[in-house]
Amino acid sequence: MDTKKFEEFRDKVQENVGKVIVGKKDRIDKIIVAFICSGHVLLDDVPGLGKTKLAKSLSKSLNCSFKRIQFTPDLLPSDLTGIYYYNQKTLEFEFKEGPLLSQFVLADEINRATPRTQSALLECMEERQITVEGNTIKLKRPFFVIATQNPIEQFGTFPLPEAQLDRFFIKLSMGYPEYAEEKNILDRFMQKDPLEELEAVISMEDIEFVQNNYVDVEVNNSIKGYILDMVKATRNHGSVELGASPRASLNLMKGSQALAAIKGRDYVIPEDIKEMAVPILSHRLILKTGVGTFENKNEEIIEEILNTINTPLEKI
Repeated sequence: MDTKKFEEFRDKVQENVGKVIVGKKDRIDKIIVAFICSGHVLLDDVPGLGKTKLAKSLSKSLNCSFKRIQFTPDLLPSDLTGIYYYNQKTLEFEFKEGPLLSQFVLADEINRATPRTQSALLECMEERQITVEGNTIKLKRPFFVIATQNPIEQFGTFPLPEAQLDRFFIKLSMGYPEYAEEKNILDRFMQKDPLEELEAVISMEDIEFVQNNYVDVEVNNSIKGYILDMVKATRNHGSVELGASPRASLNLMKGSQALAAIKGRDYVIPEDIKEMAVPILSHRLILKTGVGTFENKNEEIIEEILNTINTPLEKI
């Protein structure tokens, strides 16, 4: 398997997005991995860290249509999917598309919407289709959701149900920039917004290639056993009420394949699993009542598991 196209794909996206987003290359790598795997991303961060600019710069780089949805308590499912309305000129019912018919969707502050509206995302995220008044409409490809939620502000929010959390391929936090990075941001945005001049660097053929061929990356039996041991450990952990699902096992394998490909390898190594374990597994754990009150407890449990299970040796 030739991984050169995967490396070029990653380098082009990183370089282009880097004109707008300062640093955060490791996070952008993981978002690229999720995109290649046709997964979706949940960004858990406080406001003002560049989540919207990141989503817009990615969509521009990948030459995809983009819509932003501001989730609020009064948002209805039809506001996402679209509606049929009666056109008095043509005397026929016509469909008015909602924002979910775009290729890139930024679901901003998703936990501010009611569970009914949140559930409207479930079908489109998993099945790549929406149903309006009994009619099924296929979504455009690629279809990619980046959802954000504020982990600090809990007033007037509705926690995401476990079923929807499991639909997100990875969960990330951008975090505050370093001092030098923030100085770079001030310099870069002092006179103009570089996002306005950003051009597409990826073609639809490039997207189709990486999304169709990353599955050819080799995963040997010892690596598969490593994944299964890790997921099983989440189910048996004393602090965990509900461990990672089989979908988590599959996503961890796929994410590691895509990560290996963009790093120029046609085979997965244990370090790929370790790098993807926290963002793919942590948000899928349901902790027992009274276990930890701080946000990163799930991540700590995954790190603990990584340190306790045996790492398979690479074959030379």
